[in-house]
Order: sequence, then structure tokens, then C-alpha cells
Amino acid sequence: MTVLAMVPLMGGVAMAVDFSGMISEKQKVVNALDAANFATARRLVEGATDDQLRAYALDFFKANLNDVDPANTTLDVTLPSSTAGGGIVKLCASLVYKPYFLPAASMLIGKTSGDIDYSVCSQVRLKNTLEVAMVLDNSGSMSNNGTGSGQKRIDLLKQAAKQLVDTLASQAAMIKQIDKPVQFSLVPFAASVNVGASNDNASWIDAYGLSPIHNENFDWSTLNAADKYAQKIGGIWYKKGTGWAEQEGQMLTRFSLYRDMKVVTSHERIVGSKRVVCDKYRANHTCSDSHDEYDYTDTYGPFASWQGCVEVRPYPYNVNDAPASGGPNNTGTGVGDPATMFVPMFAPDEPGNHWYITQDPDEAAPKTYGAVNSWWNDDPSSTTGKTRQSNMAKYFQPRPINAPVLSKGAGPNYSCTTTPITPLTDVTNADGLAKIKAAIDLMAPNGNTNVPEGMAWGWRTVSSTEPFTEGRPETERGNDKVVIVLTDGENTYSTVSSDPAGNKSTYAGYGYTGVGYNGTAVTRLFGGTSSAIGQLNYSSSNYTAALNEQMATLCNNAKAANIMVMTVALDMSTTDAGDKSAMDALKTCSSDSRFRKDPTDPSKPAKLFWNATGATLSDNFKEIANELSNLRVVS
Repeated sequence: MTVLAMVPLMGGVAMAVDFSGMISEKQKVVNALDAANFATARRLVEGATDDQLRAYALDFFKANLNDVDPANTTLDVTLPSSTAGGGIVKLCASLVYKPYFLPAASMLIGKTSGDIDYSVCSQVRLKNTLEVAMVLDNSGSMSNNGTGSGQKRIDLLKQAAKQLVDTLASQAAMIKQIDKPVQFSLVPFAASVNVGASNDNASWIDAYGLSPIHNENFDWSTLNAADKYAQKIGGIWYKKGTGWAEQEGQMLTRFSLYRDMKVVTSHERIVGSKRVVCDKYRANHTCSDSHDEYDYTDTYGPFASWQGCVEVRPYPYNVNDAPASGGPNNTGTGVGDPATMFVPMFAPDEPGNHWYITQDPDEAAPKTYGAVNSWWNDDPSSTTGKTRQSNMAKYFQPRPINAPVLSKGAGPNYSCTTTPITPLTDVTNADGLAKIKAAIDLMAPNGNTNVPEGMAWGWRTVSSTEPFTEGRPETERGNDKVVIVLTDGENTYSTVSSDPAGNKSTYAGYGYTGVGYNGTAVTRLFGGTSSAIGQLNYSSSNYTAALNEQMATLCNNAKAANIMVMTVALDMSTTDAGDKSAMDALKTCSSDSRFRKDPTDPSKPAKLFWNATGATLSDNFKEIANELSNLRVVS
């Protein structure tokens, strides 16, 4: 009876032990199979022959079986049928599992038992298409040397970015049956983003002055001469009166200001025009002091042109990809919201004078007020700092030929310091690859840091809708849209020490923070932020906190739209509070890896965030290239 009772017991133990062993060996085979599939697919895009690939797959598979006997396995390799690239690499493995106890247990009950066979397959899809926006910090601090290297951060970044483009372009070389398999865009950013001056008449640009931010700081009603005045009709300002001559009826916008401002290019004295002007008379009405004056023939040229930078749209359009509407060039007026249009940057002339206005040698020196960006003479009728800045009559007085040279960066393009965006470009052809790399080489560091505006434009470059339409439809399967954001510091928006016009900040992407949005008392920078942001707190720390909140909202919106976000913090210190906050924000902003696990918690995916130094940046970008590899396990 005891022997009979042992039979089912031994059988149960045998089954338990063998089942556990079978599951263990099966998992080892699966792991070896996936590893071999990835490795084989990488060799395929490098150009290996079919025979080389099959031999390589078998060797790699066997080398990764651990303690599973290769003799008990077989491997079948199915390569893409098209020799042009793309398609599926399929590896199927069979394992003959030899139980330890089941044969003996079976014999006790008079049965025979053979080995256990099973198979498993793994497929790797050679990625069809990839669209990558490189959003790269071009702020002034990028001219500092990178930690652990003897090179400037901007130079290290250029090398790493070009390396990334080269790597993915090389991988994509085998995917020839698909149009534009790998495309890159480049978005250099600092205090603002440059969309390119050639877009001055694009449908998404506010060329009519309809956006609620277009006329901030510009009081067109100050043009009020009887024969030369401004009139608002249908939301658009126009030149009215015979004093405008052939310009009567033309629009008054930021673009028209660029055209209307003139500088004297030649100043020729008219022969015989000398006249004596008495400055002081004696009691007998005879002249005691005088000076000579002359008439001149002047020719004029343009003073400045729009360099391509745009202001940040008001909330919520600053943190989304909504297309422009509400303008004659897009949906038509009365349809949509003009606040969605992009407004060209025009830094107003801040209070202060720079040149003499008469020929009197005793004229008082021009009075300045210490403003950061004063570059034109004020209109004489202005009496306060605010009106000196907003009075439009001054812009229609030409700048004399002997006016002092402006300081570097001063003028209407103040805070427009970066090179233009390069839209999505196919890097699988030589011209496209050269174009992107040349644009990378042109980057130069200068200005503050506005990460969310850079990232927003990165998203817009991979989007299928305007302003840039090179991206594939968001519904297209097999296409990844990726935004890589790199910065070396926290978000910044500068305050000012001398503020005669009450601007509360320097002029940048959000305009002046001292100017309320659309008739309110609150700046655009604080739009959509939480109660933690003081609505009338004009400190640099509050500006940074507001930008951080804008960035967090933008990141969530982008990821919700299936944008893969990768972030890189360059040379930031975990012991510096500002850097630590910026690093945390970048990490939170990043997407989850599709196949790497968090080394500190293997139950979670790794974040697509890199804490880089000057010494590690090149390797970090190699890791990014691996993430963006055109290989994906699909089953």
C-alpha cells in the first residue's frame, strides 16, 4: 500500500520539478532569441549578406543560451524578402526539453515518456520612418567650457549632434523603398526662436496686426496729424491722410515699421545754402553770438529688417500645436482665433535720445535714461517714460548719418540671437545630410534661455500642420515623431535695473512682463500658471518658476500627442538648487524608454533623460542614437 501511495506523489513531484525547469529553459531561449534578433537586424542594416546574417544569428543565439545545451535547440532565420531594406526579421527557435524525473515517474505507472518539444518566434521590424527635432540650447552660457573637456559646450554639442545625424542616416541607407525614412529638423533656441525671415508672408504669420499681442507697446493713435494719421478699421490700423502721399491706405504693422524706418545714407551740402543764425542778441538788437547752418540733400536707406524671430503665443497656444487661424491669409477674419497667429518680434525703442536734432553747436547733449534697448530718438511731444516708448511718431523721423553706432544687439531685433529653424530634412541623401550639418555648424551662443519655446517649435517642426508641414500625418503608422531637448541651465527671463518705461523686464519672447495681456494687468508669461506664480511678482525667480510651469504643461501636451520627448541636461550640478530643479523638470518631461528598464527599479521603464557633462556628451548622444535605432521588437 505504501508503494502504491508513493506513485502519485512521485509523479506530482516529477511534474513540478520538470515544469519549473522547462519554464526556466524556455525563458533563456526567449532572451537569447530577442538578443540575436536585435543583433542580426543591426548587421542587416550595416549591409551583411544573407549567408553572413544566418551564421551570425546562429552564433549569437547559441552564445546567449547560458546553461541551455545548444544541441537541444534549432534556429530558423527568415530575412526580409525585399533586398531594398525595411520589412521584418523573424527568428524562430525550437527547444527539445529533456525532463529529469518525468520518465522515471512514468515508468512507475507503466507508461512511456518522451522529450517535450516547443518553439517560440521573435520578430524585429526594421523601422519605417523617423522624424527627429533637435532642440538645442544656444544661450550665452553655451560658450563656457564643458566639464571634463577643453572645448566649449557649443562645440561639443555640434560634434555630438552631427554624430547623431550621421549614425541614423547610415542606418537608414538600407531603407530605400520608403520615401524619406529618416528626417531631422534643427531648432536653435535662446531667449526666442528664429523661424526664418523668408516666412514674413506665410499664412501663419500675423501680417495684418490682428493678434492681441501685435500692438503691445505701439500706440498708433499717436499718429494724429490732420493730414497724416492712423485709423483702425476692422481691427487693422491704416495710414490715412494726404500727408502719407502714395502710402495712404497702407497697413500699419510691425512689418510696416521695419520698412518705414529710414537712415540717412548720404548727406550732401547744397552749394550756396549757407545762412547765419543768431543765437544771442545784444540790447540794441544786434547779434552777439551766431552759428552757420546749411541746407542738405539727403538720400535714405532702410534701417533694419525683420530677422525672423517671433514672440510667444498667449496661453494656451504657447503650449500646444494649434494651427494659426483668424487671419486673411489662413482661415479668413472672423473665423478662428487671431491669437493663434505668430507675431514678428519688434523690440520697441525704449526711452532716451542719441543724436542732435539741430545744427546749433550749443544744443544740449541728447538725454538718455539708462534703458537697456534705447536705439532711436524719442518724439519731442512725449513727456513720460511710457509715452516716450509708445509714441509712434518717432519712428517716422530718419536716423541721421552721424548718429552714434548702436551697441551690439540693440535695435528692433533685440533678443533675436539664434540662427533660423531648419525644417525636417531627409538625411538619407547627401544634400539633406549636408544641409542639416551645415546648420548645426552655424549655431552660436548668445542670449537667455527659454526652453519651453524651443521645445514648442521642435514639436511644430515634426507636426503635419502649419507652421511647418513637412511631418507625416499623425495617424500614419510606423512613424515616430521625436523631440530631443538639450539645455545647460534653467529657464531665464531678465529683469532690469533701470526701467524708465515700467517694462519690468528686458524685451524677449513674451514681450515685456510689465505689459498686461489683452487689456488685463497680467503678463502673458504668467498665463495658465498656478497660484504658486505671483501674478504681479516681477522677480527673476518668479519668471523662472512661470517658465517651468509652462514647460511642464507643454511636455504633457506633447507626450499626449504621441511625441517622444528626450531631454539632456548639460553640465548641471545636483548641488545647485536652480540646476537641480531644472534637471528634475527635464527628467519629468522626458518620455519612457520602449525597451530599457530603470536601473534603480527594473519594474519601471527608464526615462529618456541624460545627465551629461562635457566629457560624456558624445557617449550620451550615442545612447540616444541607440534609442532611435530603426529596430523595434514587434512580437
